[in-house]
Amino acid sequence: MLYQLHEMQRTFLTPLMQWADASAKLFSNPVSPLAHTPFSQRIAAGYELMYRLGKDYEKPAFEIDSVTVNGNNVGIIEHVVITKPFCRLIHFKKDLSDKEIQALKQPTILLVAPLSGHHSTLLRDTVSALLQEHDVYITDWTDARMVPASAGPFHLDDYIYYVQDFIRHLGPDLHVISVCQPTVPVLAAISLMATAKDPKLPKTMTMMGGPIDPRKSPTSVNNLATEKKFSWFENTVIYSVPPNYPGFGRKVYPGFLQHAGFIAMNPGRHAQSHREFYMHLVKGDDENAESHRKFYDEYNAVLDMPAEYYLDTIKTVFQDFALPQGTWKVGGQLVRPQDITNVALFTVEGELDDISGAGQTQAAHELCCNIPADMQQDFVAPGAGHYGIFSGRRWREMICPKIGEFIRKHS
Repeated sequence: MLYQLHEMQRTFLTPLMQWADASAKLFSNPVSPLAHTPFSQRIAAGYELMYRLGKDYEKPAFEIDSVTVNGNNVGIIEHVVITKPFCRLIHFKKDLSDKEIQALKQPTILLVAPLSGHHSTLLRDTVSALLQEHDVYITDWTDARMVPASAGPFHLDDYIYYVQDFIRHLGPDLHVISVCQPTVPVLAAISLMATAKDPKLPKTMTMMGGPIDPRKSPTSVNNLATEKKFSWFENTVIYSVPPNYPGFGRKVYPGFLQHAGFIAMNPGRHAQSHREFYMHLVKGDDENAESHRKFYDEYNAVLDMPAEYYLDTIKTVFQDFALPQGTWKVGGQLVRPQDITNVALFTVEGELDDISGAGQTQAAHELCCNIPADMQQDFVAPGAGHYGIFSGRRWREMICPKIGEFIRKHS
């Protein structure tokens, strides 16, 4: 019923937000007489703030049209390589001839994006920086409300199988990077491939800010999962997709609930950000106002997660600690990170990460105990929060170069 109420609210707010948007333009556009009335900037700022607080945010585009390679500007073409019901594998192909691409000798990267509420476009900055020296593919997870119920359920095991399919398609000369949530299923996928002696094992795996062992330095995210019973999640946050979407009837963890959780983690910070946005508009500070718009266009765009996948993750990762405990079975096969011997491991954490606490990602080194020491590396980014390890100045100037160096070393 909550999902239906949310849709009713969205339907009610849509014309109001369109009115607010139009009013903001009437009081700010130089050709409008109202823009030259007293207090017009404040009125326009108020209307735009109202519009942005109440509007519905759609999935953004990657908007990566070009990249600098060896000092030259090279066009980028988004190409969907594989389409599955719950995910697309996207290739950011450089607009060069096959001969020119081969001459670059750029390592191939599979960037596994999180399926944890936001769209894969959240990693736009990650992709853009990596593209300069690498050939990049990314997992683009589908909003579960857009997947017909006839496609069947999607479990955490299915996530692992998807990752393995993508690795086998691109491998063996492949380097896998996982950001946040997928560090766990990616480690499981590669562990199972190592146990089976799969010839398509990647060369390296880079784990960034993920809950490999959530028992270490637990955060508010970890505490919520352990304080609530599993039945609470089943009965409280799972809803059916309403009839106005292709996924009508599918059980999901709605994106609007996840978004509410994101905001609740730092309500004061978001309130201050919106106050500053209003003042930027009043003062005519277009650069900072546009920066705010771009951030929240991404941050407020959320997707629904399949209920089976979400509940599996809560229980397996955050309640049973099945990976570090050595009890996790996927399709009846025990996940054994100790079977990985020839895939180099690089872990990255943020010093100020309040989502995946200190040591949670580093725990991968303890589990992958049979990888030679000279094939293991760890880095804690000073001053970086969770988003700072894959987006922004610290990512571009500090972390990305280290990953590139690690990949070249083990290519």
